[in-house]
Amino acid sequence: MKENIIDCFIDLGKLFNDLGLNSSYEDSNKNCSKDEYQKFNEVINSHKASNPWFTEKYIRKSILSLASMCHKNELNSFISDYNIGQKSTNRIAIIMAGNIPLVGFHDFLCVLLSGNHAKIKLSSDDKILLPLFLNFLSDKYPFFKNKYEFVNSKMKDVDAVIATGSDNSNLYFKKYFGHLPHIFRKNRTSIAVISENESKNNLQKLGDDIFDYYGRGCRNVTHLLVHDSFEMNNFFESIVSHGDIINHNKYGNNYDYNRAIHLMNQIPILDNNFVLLRESK
Repeated sequence: MKENIIDCFIDLGKLFNDLGLNSSYEDSNKNCSKDEYQKFNEVINSHKASNPWFTEKYIRKSILSLASMCHKNELNSFISDYNIGQKSTNRIAIIMAGNIPLVGFHDFLCVLLSGNHAKIKLSSDDKILLPLFLNFLSDKYPFFKNKYEFVNSKMKDVDAVIATGSDNSNLYFKKYFGHLPHIFRKNRTSIAVISENESKNNLQKLGDDIFDYYGRGCRNVTHLLVHDSFEMNNFFESIVSHGDIINHNKYGNNYDYNRAIHLMNQIPILDNNFVLLRESK
């Protein structure tokens, strides 16, 4: 059965790759009909109407990164590291975040590859994409639809829990699911350590780590550790290519709000018109 599950994800990975690259149907793997392929693209292109953070650019970027997880060699290598064996199927609750597109997909992948059943609670910010792709697999591989279910009400009758959310949500996770085997994730971001003579290329790549997905991912950098002698203008010059981000309505509103708060409170900031830096020690 593991092999069948792997085949499903390999097939999905091909679709992810085509959609991530925005390939034409003629240049795609053609593992779905032309009408289905058009529907996938329509959903991707229009998704920002339901969640403005989920722009076409970043949905395709996320999907393309997931495609690399679904290569046959990657999947086989992944399961070879674990002694899964023959065991009873557990019901694993997955309470997903919605900060970036399909952020809960890897949890879902792990639950199914380990031979378990996924009970999925979607974030209200990301409730369209995963059902779309899982329905595709369920229609193509009928056995697959018995491997998961979506839960819209209170999560119950589960053997373990994987839950991702805010610090406040984490308190509720502990209260309701703390007695079960669990993985709870709360707010976190990443730190970049910048040397005195950091190359322009590295600083440009740091810009990607800061601004991809509008800085909403747990791997997005929000703190810079710099040497006293580091020239901050080098950093600002290296990230100028990301300046268009300020034209995104929600990002621009957040920038304006935080800039106003700092100015009113007379907190010193460095400002390049699309990102704010505040010194802390």
